[in-house]
Amino acid sequence: MSSVSALALANSNVGIARYFPQVWDSVLAVSVGSMVLTKSLSHWINDGLMALFFLIVGLEIKREVLEGELSSVRQAMLPLVAALGGMVIPAGLFWLINRHSPTAGGWGIPMATDIAFALAIVTLLGDRVPLALKVFLTALAIVDDLGAVLVIAFFYTPAIDIRYMLGASGVWLMLLLLNRLGVRMLSIYLMLGFVLWYLTLKSGIHATLAGVLLAMVIPFRTRLTDPDAVQLQLGTMQRRIQTNTMAPAT
Repeated sequence: MSSVSALALANSNVGIARYFPQVWDSVLAVSVGSMVLTKSLSHWINDGLMALFFLIVGLEIKREVLEGELSSVRQAMLPLVAALGGMVIPAGLFWLINRHSPTAGGWGIPMATDIAFALAIVTLLGDRVPLALKVFLTALAIVDDLGAVLVIAFFYTPAIDIRYMLGASGVWLMLLLLNRLGVRMLSIYLMLGFVLWYLTLKSGIHATLAGVLLAMVIPFRTRLTDPDAVQLQLGTMQRRIQTNTMAPAT
């Protein structure tokens, strides 16, 4: 319903709809000490909320890769190859059709999948969509969008600030080290994740990449030295043993 309303407002000039485009151009400034970010509302959504969205989706994909539908190389290869085809083929067709025109440089435009819209449609369908299809579409869309983000970063960004990029790399390595050391405090990862997002944004690379990078280093499995985790594992094993024992022989 919200998507239909947004489409109606964007393509109408009646009543309050005439002011709808101006809302996205309104400027919002956020300051933390000497750090000040001033951007339009549309940029805050594209660079801020979309980074959070990619973090959540990235965590879902990480769970599926570690112990879900994408836990085997064979299963993970299908959405990966499909995503690569979804990037290369549209870009190639665009360049082929426009290669002798001034618009040939826009070959990166048709590469990205509208991941948020696609997942919203799947969510609306609910249980009528198989879990495997949801995981496949999510993995395909996020790999496709990451590829498009990297293309924008390296081919369409006027200038990349190496200092901020190196700073972002250092923060990510610090997060990776915390993961390896067994640190499980989510607040630490979120605080450093905000720094990672800011440095990525200032480097000139699309800030949504920070969401995926943060999802990669947030711990997924709980340490078995935790008494609660051990009890949970024992309970799961007991239920499996009882189920196998009670299952009729075939």
